[in-house]
Amino acid sequence: MTVELIRETEGRVRPRRNMSATSRDVRQTPSIALAHDYITQRGGAERVVLSIERAFRGAPVHTSLYEPRTTFPDFAALDIQPMRLNRFTVLRHNHRLALPFLAREVTRHRVDAEVLLASSSGWAHGIPTTGRKIVYCHAPARWLYQTDRYAGVPGENGSRGLRRRLVTLADVALGRHLREWDHAAALTADRYLVNSTVIQHAVREVYDIEAEVVAPPPATFTRSGPARPMRAVEGKRFVLCVARLLPYKNVHHVIEAVSGLDDVELVIVGDGPERARLETLAARVGGTHLSGRVEDAELRWLYENCAGLVAASYEDFGLSPVEAAAFGKPTAALHAGGYLDTVVGGQTGIFFEEPTRESIGEAVAIMLDTRWSEQAILAQAEKFCESRFIARLQTIVEEERARA
Repeated sequence: MTVELIRETEGRVRPRRNMSATSRDVRQTPSIALAHDYITQRGGAERVVLSIERAFRGAPVHTSLYEPRTTFPDFAALDIQPMRLNRFTVLRHNHRLALPFLAREVTRHRVDAEVLLASSSGWAHGIPTTGRKIVYCHAPARWLYQTDRYAGVPGENGSRGLRRRLVTLADVALGRHLREWDHAAALTADRYLVNSTVIQHAVREVYDIEAEVVAPPPATFTRSGPARPMRAVEGKRFVLCVARLLPYKNVHHVIEAVSGLDDVELVIVGDGPERARLETLAARVGGTHLSGRVEDAELRWLYENCAGLVAASYEDFGLSPVEAAAFGKPTAALHAGGYLDTVVGGQTGIFFEEPTRESIGEAVAIMLDTRWSEQAILAQAEKFCESRFIARLQTIVEEERARA
C-alpha cells in the first residue's frame, strides 16, 4: 500500500507553556508526559486530552499527527510534540492514510518520563517509555475489532460503500499484523483505565486486562460563558445532534426521524466523510441544518436553546449527553454502549432500542412532549465534573510514580 507523501517544511509546532496554580504543576512533578493518538479533529476524545492536560499543566503531549487548523484552538497553548509523520501535509489532513506507517512510527517514539499517561483508541498505548505507563483507553481500535460497524452497511452506494471497501482492504492487508501489534502494545501498560463499563468489558475481552472506569468530563465550557446564536434556528424549536459524520454515528437516521416530526427542526454539529451524502439527504427532507464544526460560543448557544439532544450512535462513552445535561437538557439516546452510563431513562432522557427512523422518531417525540426536571438533569451532569476526573487522575499518577 503506497501513499504519495507531500512534505511540508514550514509551520513546525512552537510549543508554549500555559501554567495555572489551580492544578498540579509539572515543575513540581517534572517527569509526567502525556500522549494521544493524533490531534487533527474536534471531538470528545480531544476534549478529554485537554482535561488531562489541565490535571498536569505544562506536561508535553506526544502525538503522531497535529493539525492546528482542524482541532480545538486550545491545543495551540500546549507543548505538542508530534512524531516525524507530522512533516507530511497529506497525513495531517487525513490521518487514515497514515495507517500503514503508524505502528512502526509509534514504536520508535520513545518518551523519557517517570510516568507516561496515554489517551488511546489504538495507537498511543504503544508508545514506549522509560518509566511507568498508564493508558486511558477510549476504546480498543474500532476498525480492528468492530470492522463492520466502523465501515458501515455493505452494498450502499456513495461515500459509505467506498469507505467500506477501503476499510475492508486495509483489514485484509494489515489487520492480522496490527492486531498482534495492538495486543502486545496494550500489555506494555502498567495500569489501564477506561471511560465506561462497556469499554471495561471490551478491554477484558480483547486484551484480558482488568481496567478501572474513570468517567471523562463533559466539555468544560459553562452556561455562563459567551454565546453566539445560530441565525438559521434562532427563535425556532429544534433538537441537536453532535457527532462526527461517520457511518456508525447513524446521523442519516436522525435526519429521517426528525424530518417526520411536526414543528421541530434539527441542527447537526460535526464534520466527516459522510457530510456530502448527509447534505443531499438534508436538502431533500428539509428542516435540517448541517453546521459543520462550530466554535464553543455557538455550541454553548445551541445546547442552551435546543429542546433536547439526539444521540443515535454506538458510542463507547459518548460525551454529548453529559454536555447536554450540563445545560439541563434531556437526551433521546440509543439503548447501548456508553449511554447506559450517562443517561438515566425517564429522569435525564429516554432510550430507543434501534437506530432506525421509526424508533428514533418515536423517542424524540416523547422527549419533546415530556416535562423534564432540570434539577435532576443537572445533578446527573455533576457526576461527571472535571474536578473529580482530574483528582482521580492525579492520585493514580502519584501512585505509579511511587511504584517507579
